[in-house]
Amino acid sequence: MGIIQKDAIRTTIISYLGLILGYVNKGVLFVIFLSTEQIGLLNLLVSVGLLFAQLSNLGMSYSVWRFFPFFRNKEKKNHGFFQLSMLVTLCGIALFSILAVVFEKQICQLFIEKSDSFVKYYYWLLPIGISYALFLTLDNFLRSLYKNIVSVLATELLMRLAVTVSVVFYAFGWINFFQLLVLHSLSFVVPTVILLAQLFRNKELNWRVSQIRIPNRFRRIFISYSLYSYFNFIGILIVISLDTIMVASMLGLSETGVFSTVIYIVSGLQIPYKSLIRISSPFVAKYWKERDMVKMKDLYTRVSSIGLVIGSFVFLCFWANRVEIFHFLPKEYDTGIPIFLILMIGRLVDMYCGINGVIVVSSKKYKYDIIFMVVLLITVFVLNWYWIPIYGIYGAAMATTIAYIVYNALRLLFVYSAYKIHPLRITQLKVFVVFLATFGITYFLPVIFNNDLVSIAIKLLLVTVAFLGTILLFRLDEDVVGYMYKGIGWITKRKEKQL
Repeated sequence: MGIIQKDAIRTTIISYLGLILGYVNKGVLFVIFLSTEQIGLLNLLVSVGLLFAQLSNLGMSYSVWRFFPFFRNKEKKNHGFFQLSMLVTLCGIALFSILAVVFEKQICQLFIEKSDSFVKYYYWLLPIGISYALFLTLDNFLRSLYKNIVSVLATELLMRLAVTVSVVFYAFGWINFFQLLVLHSLSFVVPTVILLAQLFRNKELNWRVSQIRIPNRFRRIFISYSLYSYFNFIGILIVISLDTIMVASMLGLSETGVFSTVIYIVSGLQIPYKSLIRISSPFVAKYWKERDMVKMKDLYTRVSSIGLVIGSFVFLCFWANRVEIFHFLPKEYDTGIPIFLILMIGRLVDMYCGINGVIVVSSKKYKYDIIFMVVLLITVFVLNWYWIPIYGIYGAAMATTIAYIVYNALRLLFVYSAYKIHPLRITQLKVFVVFLATFGITYFLPVIFNNDLVSIAIKLLLVTVAFLGTILLFRLDEDVVGYMYKGIGWITKRKEKQL
């Protein structure tokens, strides 16, 4: 766990810096200088653009780190594995770009009544989608090389900094809204270019198709796995994007602006989890190759325990300061506080279940994941379709959370049934009891001072002492305690070097 802990701490720190910058963008600059309709339009373009990217990627995001350990050989240029992955991705981009043009009218018809501005700027989703589709393949290739920092730095900081500059230009009147929209879409190109530069620097950027030396037997397995992973990706993407798209088509851009802003704030809860997953995934593939179920179970349990503690802590920090956080937003965003709670519950469940999804899709039984995807599709679509007209954006939040819970429960049961491993242990129950007790305290915490920043600082200190302090004092989970001490030690050493 040494490499995982070290890189997870680094990527988590960078991600939270990016979250702060992103909050300045979406929680401050967007809210001050843009209307809720304009915010909804920008976020809708991103949602549809990311949908395009996931469809165009053709399952490469899972396939790269799943199969790369079998072909990794620097002297032989990894048998052309990079070229094959990029070739498949480029074919997917070409296919769905054509489909986006051919079916433009049918797609725009979904939004023309409630979100007609989207129709006007429809084609600006393509720079987002094409750039991100390439980024997904490049990012997973770097992850397989155990190089995670540059990808996180590019997406979490540099891309968001480009958005900050664009909004500042708009605020000073140097550009109009259309130009802001163009720059916002083109900001997704930044991470892709940076990853290409990183691969070139590491001498891993090879384009010669003639270097592909993958046996036909593996190619068939590769294609089969990619196709099944592709459908799995669609299911995941539906959970991420469908609620925003259906809110836009059924309620309008103003509600989409509120809903998407709350989703962005909640996304801060998953930053440590995403860091753990991106670092752990290549090790899951490695353990499958070595058929080492002892290490697999150990990794599964540790990631789940650490995910539970980190997720619970961030949940409590956000919830304790919910009033102060929404004070920074206009009055129309006050309706987002219940949505905030509903969505966070789903994210916390997702974090606790840890790498169950990674274990399933990287195993020989990956085809069974299609069943979970179908259940997910039906659950999220039916609940959104039924609840959004009745409960509005609250219905969309409930649908997303229930989808997360059902999807993870099915995968959890399947992993145990198929491989007799699970992440559960008694120490996690103790941590959960401390979480509930702290949640009870934070639920009734008032705004302590008129100054929101002072109130936030004091509440963060109270949550840290009550939750993390209790875990450390009574050593409720040795893996978590060790992780926390290593994190503190790493930060301390960094400060000593700076001094």
